[in-house]
Amino acid sequence: MRRTVLVGAVLLSGVLLANCNRGGDGSGEARTSAPVVNGVRVDLTGAGATFPYPLYARWFNEYAQQTNVRINYQSIGSGGGIRQVVARTVDFGATDVPMSDEELVSANVKVLHIPTVIGAVALTYNLPGLKHPLRLSGEVIADIFLGRVTRWNDPRIAALNDDLALPAADILVVHRADGSGTSYIFSDYLASVSPAWASGPGRGKEVRWPVGIGGKGNEGVAGQVKQMIGALGYLEVVYARQNRLPVVHVRNREGRFISPMPFEIASAATAVLDSVNARATGGTDADLRLSIVNAPGAQSYPIASFTWMLLAPDAIGRAKTEQLVAFLRWALLESGDIASTLGYVPLPSDAAARIVERLERVTNVPASSR
Repeated sequence: MRRTVLVGAVLLSGVLLANCNRGGDGSGEARTSAPVVNGVRVDLTGAGATFPYPLYARWFNEYAQQTNVRINYQSIGSGGGIRQVVARTVDFGATDVPMSDEELVSANVKVLHIPTVIGAVALTYNLPGLKHPLRLSGEVIADIFLGRVTRWNDPRIAALNDDLALPAADILVVHRADGSGTSYIFSDYLASVSPAWASGPGRGKEVRWPVGIGGKGNEGVAGQVKQMIGALGYLEVVYARQNRLPVVHVRNREGRFISPMPFEIASAATAVLDSVNARATGGTDADLRLSIVNAPGAQSYPIASFTWMLLAPDAIGRAKTEQLVAFLRWALLESGDIASTLGYVPLPSDAAARIVERLERVTNVPASSR
């Protein structure tokens, strides 16, 4: 669904609420002083991914109340965000799917990918009577979605769940019917653990699924799974958590079965960013289009991904670049628990600091510009 954040209206209501909270005597200050970038204050417009929309809406509202900088955002999907930032009709884009090398070249302007928060995909199932969470490996999950493993009592599934009484029933695969970042993350994971998947359906927002039925959005997939005993589907972990759906514990590359909890999802990002940092040579052009599926680390949940903001400094000019860097510095380092309270997994603090430092270096916008 296309949604728009009109922060100006929210800002007005926020100011009114702040005035009410002062008890009408005009004392105190409900808003912090506004940071001004080189004396220039500009409004910003962005568009893109739907997954981070609730978080971005809250961030933009809080930031507007603190700085008077208004940021309008349309949640039109990752593809739309990429198209609009390339067409230079918005000041920034947002995507759950990184731009390909070909897309970056054809953009004819340098586009930076800035990770803002971590998402994950959960597998949910409808198997009444199980006493413990179902456990699956990446190889088995890929073969289920390839149609090679078709029964719940298949010996490979039984070997991973020797304490569960699995039914002699068909596995009913449910996938997304619409193109989505969730499908990209899931198919990226399948391609990373299964050569057959990588050389077959492959990764993408839209996948030619070998088996199964489609559901539109997280709601559609969850609805199909709930209606059919024996069903198995995938959806955003925030949706699964909010709706208390049973989720598969997935075996990571260290051989441990991991549930999609915040610490385990953040561990995947930390492991990959630590690896990148160890390889860094101090250059100023770090590529942060990082895949964190099948990440190393004993605690890492293996079906996780960043979501990114897209910045094209040469397209929007110095003043707007400085405003966006200032916003991202605040969002990643100073916005506290906003992401966690909404069910998102924030970037680990060390990783966020490194990303901000790289952003400031690449854009030549130091923190002292605030």
